Amino acid sequence: MKRVNRARDKRALVLMTLVGGTALPGLAMAQIEAAPEVAQVAPAEAPATEAPVAELASSDAPADTTEEVIVNARVNKEVNILPREPVDSVFGFEKSIAETPRSLTSISNETMNKLNINEIDDLVALSPGAYTQSFFGVAGSLDVRGTPGENYFRGVRRIDNPGNYPTPIGASDRIDIVRGPASPIYGPSKIGGYLNFVPKSARAADGQYSTEASGELGITRGSWDKNVLHAEVGGPGNIDGQKFGYYLYAESENSGSYYDNTSTNQSLYQASIDAQLTDSSRIEFGGLYQDFDGNQVAGWNRLTQDLVDHGTYITGSPPSLDTNGDGKTSAAEAAAGDLGIFYFGGVGAQDPATVDSDLSAHPNMALVNPGTTHIKGNQVLVAPDDVLATKVGTLYFDFIHDFGGDFKLTNKSFYEKMTNINENAYGFSQFADTYAFEDQVNFSYKYDFSDDFKSSYQFGPSIRYQNFKHGDNFDFEYFDRRDITKPNSPIDIRTLSTRDGTTLEPYSSHDVGHYTDAGFALLGDFTALERIHLLVGGRYDSVDVTGTCEADADGCTPFGFPTDITGIKQHDSDDGISWTGSLSYDIPVIGVIPYFTRAKQTTLIVGQGGEVPASNIASGTTLANSNLTEIGAKGNFWNNRIYAALDWYKQERVDFSSQNTVTNNTTEAKGYEFEFRGVLTNNLALSGAFTTIKVTNLTAVQDGYQFGFAGGSDLPAGIDPSRIYGGVVNGYTFDTDGRKAGVPQKIYSLYLIYNFDQGTMLQGLTATVGATHVDATYSGFSKAVLLPSYTLVNAGLNYETKHWKLGLQGKNLTNERYFRSNFPDLFGSSVVLPELPRNYLATMTYKF
Repeated sequence: MKRVNRARDKRALVLMTLVGGTALPGLAMAQIEAAPEVAQVAPAEAPATEAPVAELASSDAPADTTEEVIVNARVNKEVNILPREPVDSVFGFEKSIAETPRSLTSISNETMNKLNINEIDDLVALSPGAYTQSFFGVAGSLDVRGTPGENYFRGVRRIDNPGNYPTPIGASDRIDIVRGPASPIYGPSKIGGYLNFVPKSARAADGQYSTEASGELGITRGSWDKNVLHAEVGGPGNIDGQKFGYYLYAESENSGSYYDNTSTNQSLYQASIDAQLTDSSRIEFGGLYQDFDGNQVAGWNRLTQDLVDHGTYITGSPPSLDTNGDGKTSAAEAAAGDLGIFYFGGVGAQDPATVDSDLSAHPNMALVNPGTTHIKGNQVLVAPDDVLATKVGTLYFDFIHDFGGDFKLTNKSFYEKMTNINENAYGFSQFADTYAFEDQVNFSYKYDFSDDFKSSYQFGPSIRYQNFKHGDNFDFEYFDRRDITKPNSPIDIRTLSTRDGTTLEPYSSHDVGHYTDAGFALLGDFTALERIHLLVGGRYDSVDVTGTCEADADGCTPFGFPTDITGIKQHDSDDGISWTGSLSYDIPVIGVIPYFTRAKQTTLIVGQGGEVPASNIASGTTLANSNLTEIGAKGNFWNNRIYAALDWYKQERVDFSSQNTVTNNTTEAKGYEFEFRGVLTNNLALSGAFTTIKVTNLTAVQDGYQFGFAGGSDLPAGIDPSRIYGGVVNGYTFDTDGRKAGVPQKIYSLYLIYNFDQGTMLQGLTATVGATHVDATYSGFSKAVLLPSYTLVNAGLNYETKHWKLGLQGKNLTNERYFRSNFPDLFGSSVVLPELPRNYLATMTYKF
């Protein structure tokens, strides 16, 4: 793994602090005459009294009384399921979710705890449009509306993480799932959507108003030797009479896994400080550090429909190609073995006699001793020394100054560094060493033209610098040479670029470079007659990118260009314009807010390590565009006991020449989404979501075909699949429909939460039960293997007193057998991930 350049990190930290505080001396001391009093952050809510909340008010009770009773209903206090807080992760304005003219879901830490949401793949239970395909078993980012999403930290885009490490959610105070491309205020983004993580350390703002520190210490034990410890504490501090609030969070995990040869060791640390400098100025700063050590899980290889339906696995091994006896198959030995066949006409379109003749000419691709057996879901393509190790450090410094008169400055400085190593014995290796610095200056201003016409504005520049070093090797990647019913051996162990050197194993791509994105955004939010709302805005980005495809790589020829650019520095400058426009109306009496949104967003095409490939720079395809059309309606109903939202959308990633098959493909997605949250009584709450979606690969529609790797079920009738498992068969699948595989068309979920009254024998107990149903979907683009539909049933019990919290959660209680596709556009016919059977989780926490 690459050594971290500590001197460079220190310089970046100093730079961030300086940039974040450039305006500090003058603004902090400025005296603004006749400035109105600055509103203070409200202190943390006092603990609930032992007396139970009264029954829900009758329909003839005053509106404000009903609102208070509903919000304070005991079940909502315990679970915090109703979306009431202002959410600024979409447009930056302090709008509630119901008032925001975009599809989004906000999930509190309390809700995640009660429903046992412990990784981002679980979010499909609460959010429509959030079903995620497998990225080799690593939950790095969420697929939103069927395409890879992004992660934001406190409103700033993090370095791309499609599957470099599992993104932790236990350290989050709230997660906002925004569907569709980001608002112009946040800069270039992907089409699908993003997750904005509000860390627990954000509670530092409340700490300075507390009288003493408080926190908790907890342990989690679960199936397959899951072991997690966490501790957190927050409260007030004082330096020379200057009060501040702080919050610290730490988590340590040392866990086994359901999957063979798989484990997780990771540490997570988070801290923040919030301090009021003057009556009009304050700062927020802190950081996050994660050290993850685990591995990827490709799942089952040698995929056939019979394997999915009955667990019938084709056993056997191909001939060994280890001619020098070093216990591995090198790139040269693999090439000499002639282990690949390519069909321009598509595998399924070939005449069986032609395929039979071609396979006979490639004897090293056939298994020597084929047979069949039945396997279990834990038997997967993972070698004991496979490695996925990532270190991520994140720092932030915010300076906020109120000029008075509803005019405010917010300067957000952000730094993140990621180092990653990924090694898999079947022939894939990768490293990444990337860091990013971003500074956003945002001025916000409110102006009322009259009582009937009011406005709010945000504007300001931003700059992001990202430096990357990334290499990977996939040229001789063989999923099927390993018989996963047996240990790995020299037959299936490949040499790796990151372990064995690039002389023996050249990288497929090795890109080194950097880019700078300078932008300016302006948004306006206008309200007429208290009910008509217009939100418009735009952004201009100028991107300057430089990169080199290093000489130890053999994939340095841009697509469509014959020129070899190995070792030649490439440079490109491009610009893009993003804009958004939304119109909404508060319908009186019934509480419904219909809205219409149109948006265009610039997208910067980067790879798995946050790199811009030199081939893209050479061909001028670093920037692309995304379009969104969304029509929806939201509202709070039944005396604010229920929140519901419904929308229809169509969004597409255009510019066919600018894409990355893994992280940012050219697709069109359209469908309907419905979300429902309700507090039906003082004790009973529920949450539901519904998704119907169709995702189309636009390049496949345009070209009439798509490239991919073939599996046993792709072969013509009469061809024995065991004849291809020693190598690879790939080519074009001809399909003008272009329907993306691995994305179920319909998903339903419903969860019930019941909190028992105080004063009863079961006071302090909360029970949850829920189910998620997912439609059947094809594993790969060729539609050779159909993954069955399934219904997951989860349930849990949580008991809480003044100082203790105890929890017991069960997942997949009916022991449903189900699967998720793995890279459906490329490898969907080759590998599939069998998901977890019935499992349990127990937690015990002491509060102080």
